[in-house]
Amino acid sequence: MIPEILLIVAVTAGLGLLVALAGLGAMRLLRERSIGVMLAVVVVVTVVATVGGVVAITLKMIIEGTPRDIVLSVVVVGGLVGLGVATVLSRRVVTASRKLVDAVHAVSPSGEFTPPRGLPAELGTIAGSLDQAYRRLRLGHERERALESARRELVAWVSHDLRTPLAGMRAMAEALEDGVVSDEETVRRYHRQIRLEVDRLSGMVDDLFELSRIHAGTLRLSRSRIGLGDLVADALAGVEQLARAKGVRLTGEADQVVPVQADAAELSRALRNLVVNAIRHTPGDGTVVVRASAEDDIACLSVADCCGGIPADDLPRVFDVAFRGETARTPSADGAGAGLGLAIARGIVEAHEGSIGVVNADAGCRFEIRLSLSA
Repeated sequence: MIPEILLIVAVTAGLGLLVALAGLGAMRLLRERSIGVMLAVVVVVTVVATVGGVVAITLKMIIEGTPRDIVLSVVVVGGLVGLGVATVLSRRVVTASRKLVDAVHAVSPSGEFTPPRGLPAELGTIAGSLDQAYRRLRLGHERERALESARRELVAWVSHDLRTPLAGMRAMAEALEDGVVSDEETVRRYHRQIRLEVDRLSGMVDDLFELSRIHAGTLRLSRSRIGLGDLVADALAGVEQLARAKGVRLTGEADQVVPVQADAAELSRALRNLVVNAIRHTPGDGTVVVRASAEDDIACLSVADCCGGIPADDLPRVFDVAFRGETARTPSADGAGAGLGLAIARGIVEAHEGSIGVVNADAGCRFEIRLSLSA
């Protein structure tokens, strides 16, 4: 009895191995064909191995007459049923994959992808991944268009801001050269005005260079442990003359020593840009309050002014390049630049892995820089 069982196992295993090798060869040849074809090959291999084994054992057992016919009939019917099911399954898989391909081909130029319904789980996962990929592409295209629009706007606005002082400097230089003005007071005034315009242009060029480093990702930070109280004191000292000329009061407040890991020069520039912006938009006799505090694991630098608030439509654009919230682009008497200060501040804060925002509060608005104390 045992030798017969071993013989049956050996015969079925040998036939199964031969059929499996043939199936693997067929799948290698058809590896670039449809998934349905590969499924059909798998089912055919299974059915042929089963049928071949049963037939071989039936003949070996010398079953004759009606019993043999019954066994062979059952095996053949089972094989045909398996092939039929495989055909239906392969057609469904091919149909689902074609639906997915058609959905990809139907993607509009705007990148709107509609995942087809009724897909198998694996194809449904692929469709979901494609949907997320197209969403990221749309966001990337939107950011690219926004950056391109900002670049064109910046070029146009900066060109205007450069043309205005250059035209004034040329007129004053020609007047001095031609001797149109000769009295000492006017000459001194022209020289003083030319110096102011040169300083303004130098500041604009410096801002453009800093902004280009931020956008190019070449801004390198030299982090060290600094106290935000010292940063506030330095920022107020640097803008004291501007505030005095405008008649604006400056107030600095700091909680206990709040140390953070940051680039002192760059973070000081960001804070100074916020304070200068607050002074320029605060009327005379107004107050600008700079405060350093800590909340849980977050350090906060805030600058509050008395500008009267920012229109709700302008709040999302405050940190955009060259946005000044005004129609006129003529440089003001206090030497306002091309509207790059807030954009630079945002770039510096984001380089520190922090966040910057603005809200309307009381009689003005409040800008806030938030940095992680654990950074």
